Amino acid sequence: MKRDLLSVSDLSREEIEELLKQAEHLKRKESPPLLSGKVLALIFEKPSLRTRVSFEIAMYQLGGHSVYLSPNEVGLGTRESVADVARVLSRYVDAIAARTFSHQTVCALAAWASVPVINALSDLEHPCQALADLLTIKEKKGRLSGLTLAFIGDGNNVANSLLLATSLTGMNFRIASPPGYEIKEEILGLSKKIVTPGGSQITFTTDPYEAVRDADIVYTDVWTSMGQESEREKRCLAFSKYQVDRRLLDQAKKDVIFMHPLPAHHGEEIFPNLLDDPRSVVFDQAENRLHMQKVLLVKFIHKNGARI
Repeated sequence: MKRDLLSVSDLSREEIEELLKQAEHLKRKESPPLLSGKVLALIFEKPSLRTRVSFEIAMYQLGGHSVYLSPNEVGLGTRESVADVARVLSRYVDAIAARTFSHQTVCALAAWASVPVINALSDLEHPCQALADLLTIKEKKGRLSGLTLAFIGDGNNVANSLLLATSLTGMNFRIASPPGYEIKEEILGLSKKIVTPGGSQITFTTDPYEAVRDADIVYTDVWTSMGQESEREKRCLAFSKYQVDRRLLDQAKKDVIFMHPLPAHHGEEIFPNLLDDPRSVVFDQAENRLHMQKVLLVKFIHKNGARI
């Protein structure tokens, strides 16, 4: 019976721990050809650097192939219905990774496809990013449980998936957002259902300094995501006091790590050149997209769910 990855909450804590273990192992060795002869369809309504490249290279290094389908080639819901695209691709490929504007689109693909569908980003969640982030944190800190992650900025898809990921793994999650840009109630409600017993503490504030105080990880993302360009001026004004700079990082623990999913808007959500700060692990974080993508593809495509 096929499984889809639409949300971080589609995984259990045990499954996440196993994925992290396998990714750490795979990062140190040559990838076995576990997906030889398998094909992944990449349906992208939004352009991408890390997501596309990491999925394509992951399939190649695992012995498989990928087919990239641009917005003009597919026209999801316009040129052709989502249901028809899902059913046609299911006759050709072994899995679909979709990067869509609307979360409902990726859910519809999963509902109609007979092959696994992986959410490569939607407006609600970015599970592949959050799982790679956990891998980076585990590498740098040696553990997850009990750590505190402070997110500064918009309660967006990345923040949503990080909240769910930290809830499942026993991490504390704090977020500082201006009024009107908080994490939505549906995600907060879901996080409370899956939270590790006696584990995560969730804190909402409008004060970035309160959020980062004694935090182990400080994380931020762009203020204006793709599809929100018309809101740019309004958002830049609302988030003007939420830039992460060295003075803000200094309020966290001395061994804090700084994270950003990229692309970064230097001079907006981060102070110029902050990615070069010794506390930044942003490019290690970007690399880990590849290693996490590999283990996710094996888990959802390989008929035996082989361990790497």
